[in-house]
Amino acid sequence: MVKVLGLGNALVDVLISIENDNILNQLNLPKGSMQLVDENFLNLATNATQGLKQSVAAGGSAANTINGIANLGVKCAFIGKINDDKYGEYYKSDMLKSGIEPILLKGKAQTGRATVFISKDSERTFGTYLGSAIEMVPEEITPELFDGYNYFHVEGYLVQNQGLIRKAMQLAHQKGVKVSLDLASYNVVEANRDFLNEVIEKYVDIVFANEEEAKAFTGKTPEESLHELAKIADIAVVKIGSKGSMIKSKDAVVNIGIIKVNSIDTTGAGDLYASGFIYGLAKNLPLDKCGQIGAILSGKVIEVVGPKMDEKAWLEITQMVKEVEAK
Repeated sequence: MVKVLGLGNALVDVLISIENDNILNQLNLPKGSMQLVDENFLNLATNATQGLKQSVAAGGSAANTINGIANLGVKCAFIGKINDDKYGEYYKSDMLKSGIEPILLKGKAQTGRATVFISKDSERTFGTYLGSAIEMVPEEITPELFDGYNYFHVEGYLVQNQGLIRKAMQLAHQKGVKVSLDLASYNVVEANRDFLNEVIEKYVDIVFANEEEAKAFTGKTPEESLHELAKIADIAVVKIGSKGSMIKSKDAVVNIGIIKVNSIDTTGAGDLYASGFIYGLAKNLPLDKCGQIGAILSGKVIEVVGPKMDEKAWLEITQMVKEVEAK
């Protein structure tokens, strides 16, 4: 039985739909970016968004990906760090409800939260308070955590803790576990280019990037970036929004389209693409089918607010995935 392990920032997403971008300017958040914030920001954001439509979801990039894979019926676990507060309790119970084994370490600061501002054009901007998520240390990652797993998925947002990523990838690599990395955000890539280049070359089998992240990493066009990334990882994936995605492994290049959807909120689109793609790999499917399943999941998740979909959506997705597998 194939099993997938994730490592990431355990964050509760607070999703807020905004009428215009005035709030982003007021809070000094560049539209479309991910900015790290402190507790003071949480208070300012709470005051600035009173009366706006809000919802809460257990999130974090790698956790979203793991949730998607689990919903497709693959055994999954997730490593993160939380506090014993109400958000931490919510996070753990949400994982259990989704059939994910929670390997949740205990931190001192509040459980991390990502305030996600969703603009009218469905673009999202993150103010991320890492809280206890940032308290994970390399010593807490031990070799036996990787026993029995086939894939290990890491989010690029963890790069604020380079020692942790390096050790985790190294241990997974030594155990023969396939390592996948999502580059996460263009500003994260810009600030950590050398480190990311090092770990991708040494340990990463599958790398995911959108066109902004790919450009931040290589300085080149999406297509040129794909070729550059494929030189240092076994499988490179560059997602190009409404134009779909490109995949390269060795000399083979595959172009994948998108499914027709009504976009409401792009939160989780990249994370869920990775879910579908890793699921395809876990099922030993060819790269084009892995990409098609990624496109299904990323397409369906942007039809809802937030990175989580209900049971009805997952039944529809499962049927669509079966059709791809049967082709």
